[in-house]
Amino acid sequence: MSLTATAAVLMMSSAAPVAEPLVTIDPVVAAQAEPSASPETPASAPLPPSPQAPSAIAGDDADAAQGDDIIVMRRQPPPPGDPLERINVQSFKTVQAVDNAVLKPVAQAYNKGLPSPVRQGLRNFFSNLNEPVVFAAYLLQFKPGKAFETAGRFAINTTIGAAGFVDMAKRKPFGLPYRPNGLANVMGYYGVGPGPYMYLPIIGPTTLRDVIGDSVDKLLVPAVVGKPFTKPAVVIPATILSQLGERAAFDSEVSRIREEDNPYATYRELYLKQRKAEIDALHGRMTPDVVPVYGRGIPTAGTNESDTLVTPEHTPSVEQAPK
Repeated sequence: MSLTATAAVLMMSSAAPVAEPLVTIDPVVAAQAEPSASPETPASAPLPPSPQAPSAIAGDDADAAQGDDIIVMRRQPPPPGDPLERINVQSFKTVQAVDNAVLKPVAQAYNKGLPSPVRQGLRNFFSNLNEPVVFAAYLLQFKPGKAFETAGRFAINTTIGAAGFVDMAKRKPFGLPYRPNGLANVMGYYGVGPGPYMYLPIIGPTTLRDVIGDSVDKLLVPAVVGKPFTKPAVVIPATILSQLGERAAFDSEVSRIREEDNPYATYRELYLKQRKAEIDALHGRMTPDVVPVYGRGIPTAGTNESDTLVTPEHTPSVEQAPK
């Protein structure tokens, strides 16, 4: 072969593409080798956790933890003067339920069935029975003038006042108004505090001082007045009738208190305010705007008497406390 032909063959062989050998790859081996062969391939990289997954799990755990936790709330302390509030509230609810079911209908029937003069006469009668206790209380308070006025009231009403059914002593020419008093007031006058407030069945709102004083007063009345009020057969019906008369006289006020948001607290406030006003009146200090919740400070239902609070030293006809 000539040199020229040899050169031409070499040039053609260099220009022609060289065929690569055909290699068959097992797909299983390729799948196993692919992550290591291509570390940057995203398909082989582990999937990152979803950004919402931790919050969802945390939320479930938080809900479970919150559901399992025991929340301890500090109990509010009772208000000053009422350390037995929890017991008193339960007693109040029970008494009000009984009163609403039994006493309220009876009291309303009492008001409708008896004329106003009869109802007022019964209240006068029971108040007159208590005048000897009022007399003794004024003596213990070193108020002889008021003591002898009370003795005069008792004598006038017991005689010309038909055993006390008619309050002749407050009328002219006598002008001797009714002034409640008792051992509880004597203790308060000399600085004995009311003690814890209580709401008791039958008795109703009261304090430790008033329970002691009123109990002694009720024991003294039969001893001072004498027969027939020394016999249980007379004392028990008379006490029931007296309490029924008082409940009937305050029926509208009791109904109003029940409409309050917190009737128990309202009753407590009114009672303590009235008691404080009565003790202050013994020292010549008048308390305006006192709403009475017991006693002769409110008229019998159906009368036109004034609603002014009657305290030991204050009556509707007296503007200033006597010295």
